[in-house]
Amino acid sequence: MKKLFSALILSLLIPLTATAAEYSDGNGYTSIKTPVRTSDSSKVEVTEIFWYGCPHCYSLEPLVQAWKKDLPNDVDFKYLPAVFGRGWLAHAKAFYVADLLGIEDKIRADLFSAIHVERRNLNSEDALASFFANYDVSEDDFRKQYDSFAVNSRLSQADAKIRAYGARGVPGIIVNGKYLVSAETANGNENIFNVVDFLIEKERQK
Repeated sequence: MKKLFSALILSLLIPLTATAAEYSDGNGYTSIKTPVRTSDSSKVEVTEIFWYGCPHCYSLEPLVQAWKKDLPNDVDFKYLPAVFGRGWLAHAKAFYVADLLGIEDKIRADLFSAIHVERRNLNSEDALASFFANYDVSEDDFRKQYDSFAVNSRLSQADAKIRAYGARGVPGIIVNGKYLVSAETANGNENIFNVVDFLIEKERQK
């Protein structure tokens, strides 16, 4: 009877052990050499490094939105626009303009769609000013924000963080300033948030 009970316990523990060992540094995610401080130590911070013009970011976006719907109270999600090329700067500025105006959540899907579905060229200040006009943002208000101290300061801060993370491409998901998850490390976009959830739990246990 004791042997049977021991075997039953062992059979229950095996799946748990396999799940716990499913991801590790280099398998699912990459550990960041020097962890980057998060804005709220009482929460697990998850940050997506992205670019509106990136087709992979566009493909990941529905998964991001679906995952965010059930975001726990102890998880803080943020977006961080990257500037890895000359053509990326306008989009990073557009993100911060929209964020400062409180409309980023309203334009996000439409901006991705305009770039990747409608194939519109939105890589300039003029083109973006026209795009923002659809959301009751006057051209004058847009241009004031576009080259403002607030936007440029946030761009500098974002660049410093991305360098500290060691990120070299998009999309990339940073978990609590300690781990980098990408389609490459997670073996596909569809598995990214499985790894992210694993890392969130890992941080909770600490």
